[in-house]
Amino acid sequence: MTVATPFLRILEDPPLVRMEHPMALAPPPDAKSRTPRLLTVKRAWRLTPNMIRVTFGGPELAGMPAGREGANCKILLPAPGQDRAAFAAQLQSGPRPVTRTYTVRHFRENDLEMDIDFAIHEPAGPATAWAKAAGPGRFCGFSGPGPTKLTQYVADWYLVAADMSALPVAAATLEAMPRDAKGVAIFEITEEADRQNIQVPPGIAVHWHIHPNPHRPSVAQETFIRGLDWPSGRIQTCIAGESGVIQALRTFLHKEKALPREDTYISGYWKIGLIEDEHQKVKRLDAKA
Repeated sequence: MTVATPFLRILEDPPLVRMEHPMALAPPPDAKSRTPRLLTVKRAWRLTPNMIRVTFGGPELAGMPAGREGANCKILLPAPGQDRAAFAAQLQSGPRPVTRTYTVRHFRENDLEMDIDFAIHEPAGPATAWAKAAGPGRFCGFSGPGPTKLTQYVADWYLVAADMSALPVAAATLEAMPRDAKGVAIFEITEEADRQNIQVPPGIAVHWHIHPNPHRPSVAQETFIRGLDWPSGRIQTCIAGESGVIQALRTFLHKEKALPREDTYISGYWKIGLIEDEHQKVKRLDAKA
């Protein structure tokens, strides 16, 4: 089912937000995975009109933990015109380059290949500009990956929701579910052509909502989720996206539906009008309040 609604602004840099509940957390990554790697682009293309997939490849990916699809990672960006040797030296000695947070979409251990999807917006920030110019031989730094969001799939029913910035984590979560999983997934995308081919369990009903205006918030996900026929039994969620939407959904799930926090991954990845660094500052202040 496709429902036309107004859209969110997709900022390129969803911040790293980890779950606080042991049910959903994998063991922390080892020290080696935190060491910045200098990665090389193998290929890059428009996966959809508003999403670029960049495939990294090469021996620098040797030893990266497998099974981390959907985990956060840090992309460290070279300055415009900076050569590989200078950037490699900067990764080792500082200062820290411009850094943005993304999601591991695929890692093919045998081929030493990794896919990262970049949601595109205009005007382009540093990560969008880098992704648009990416091609074979381009490079960037990489730290991570962190833990995956869900490591146990024990629910009777699942709820997955994402905007363009969180499509990679939502898609990875759906593809990792048992094939007999049941539930609902809702995706908010910029245009019809941004639909993706996701290997969803047959029992998950998928709904795509079109939201073309990049400068206005949306209530489409909240309205849709409030209107669901909620089943009995255990429910687990994987929900991420714009912080205003997330705040409303968090209140609904925790206070009105009384879902246990250990069963609800729900995370603000960005906020309208803020870049990642600003959004993280706001989140830290909110956490102290």
